[in-house]
Amino acid sequence: MKILALSGSNADKSFNQTLLKFMTNHFSDRYDFELATVKGLPMYQEELAASAEVLALAKQIEAADLVLIGTPEQQHSVTSALKSALEWLSSVTHPFNGKAIAMVSTSVLPQGAARSQTRLKTILMSPGFGAQVFAGDEFMLPSAPTAFDDQGQLKDASTIKFLDHFFDEIDTWYQQFTK
Repeated sequence: MKILALSGSNADKSFNQTLLKFMTNHFSDRYDFELATVKGLPMYQEELAASAEVLALAKQIEAADLVLIGTPEQQHSVTSALKSALEWLSSVTHPFNGKAIAMVSTSVLPQGAARSQTRLKTILMSPGFGAQVFAGDEFMLPSAPTAFDDQGQLKDASTIKFLDHFFDEIDTWYQQFTK
């Protein structure tokens, strides 16, 4: 399965980006990952045409079997950078139509960005998307500054075990979804 791992952060040091990079290495024998980010995309402006960067991201989404969005939480919601990118994509090119989507999140706080995932699911159910959103177990990594070692590896074996379980569920769902 080809997975586009999309970071919803525009931070220079993004824990969601670190998590997505960990996943690409951890599951390298199981999936074909491509990393992408919303960082650097222009803010959505209704009367403007989509930039080359937005159109390139749309093509990456279209080429993937599944889009895995790493969504940070800001003020109980998704980042403005992620929301803006989704507005471009749902208004101009519609690459999410029929696309399988799953999400993961990290947080510097103990709750693990649960509200961000809930908000993102609501956004992805809006007109213009037509996505198929994974609704099984959720992967939320709390206390991200202490969760990774200096090489970007998750330190806790039980977290990695749950991540493996999470991807097993995605596999089962994806197989049912694509029958």
